[in-house]
Amino acid sequence: MTKKSIVKLTEVTKIYEGKVMHRALNRLDFEVEKGEFVAVMGPSGSGKTTLLNLISTIDLPTYGRLLINNVEPETLSQNKLALFRRRTLGFVFQDINLLQMLTVEENLVLPLTIDGLPVREMEKRVASLAKQLDLATILHRRPDELSGGQAQRTAIGRALIHQPKIILADEPTGNLDSKSARDVLELLKAINQREGTTVIMVTHDPIAASFCDRVLFIKDGEFFNEIYKDEQRQTFFQRILNVLSLLGGNVHDLSSVRLP
Repeated sequence: MTKKSIVKLTEVTKIYEGKVMHRALNRLDFEVEKGEFVAVMGPSGSGKTTLLNLISTIDLPTYGRLLINNVEPETLSQNKLALFRRRTLGFVFQDINLLQMLTVEENLVLPLTIDGLPVREMEKRVASLAKQLDLATILHRRPDELSGGQAQRTAIGRALIHQPKIILADEPTGNLDSKSARDVLELLKAINQREGTTVIMVTHDPIAASFCDRVLFIKDGEFFNEIYKDEQRQTFFQRILNVLSLLGGNVHDLSSVRLP
C-alpha cells in the first residue's frame, strides 16, 4: 500500500527581496508522508526556518509548488488561509509563548474558544490531554509557576487540542535541560505513533533528531542528504553525526556528544 503525502514541495524557491537579494531556498523537493516524524537539520542560514515558515503558510514560495493536505495555500484567501492553518497545523516553538495571565487550562483551551466549540467538548479534550501530558495536577497554575518541561508540555497540549493533522516544531527542546528535553521528545514520538499525527521538527540537536523516522539535511537552501532510521537509535544517531560532520558550517562541535 502506498503511503499518502501530506506535505509536498516541488522545485520550491524562496527569494527575499531587499538591498541584497537572498535566495533562502533553491529548487527544493521535499515530501512528508502522513504519519511520519521528520527532522530538518542544517547549518545556520541553511533555510531550515524558511522551510518551516512555508509549511506553516506564514510565507509563500516565490517559485515552485507547495501542497499541504492536498491544498495549495497560495490559492486561498486570507480568511480561508487563517482557518486552514488553525485546523490543519499545530505549532510548538523554542520560545514557549504561553499567555502569562492565563492558567495552564486556559492556555490549553484558547484555540478552541477561538473556534467557538461547545464547553462540554472543550472540557472533554482538556481532560484527555491533561492525562496524556501529565498536566492534571497543574491545570490551575500560571506559566510563571511551571518548570521548563511543564511549560513545554502545556504548549504541546495547546498545539494538539484542536487535533491538527501536522505538528510543526521549531527547536522544541532548545531551552530545556536534558531530562525535560527527552520527556518532550518521547511525548512527540508517542503522539506521532498513537494518533498518527505527522510531526516536522527543525532542530540542530542530533539527539533530538535521533527520535525521528527520517532526517532531511539542507545546506544553502538546497537538498544535501537524507537518512532513514533503522532498528537501533544509537546507530541512527551516529549516522546523523556523520552527515553533520560532512555538512560543515556552523554546526556545533559534535566530538563530545554522546547519546544519553
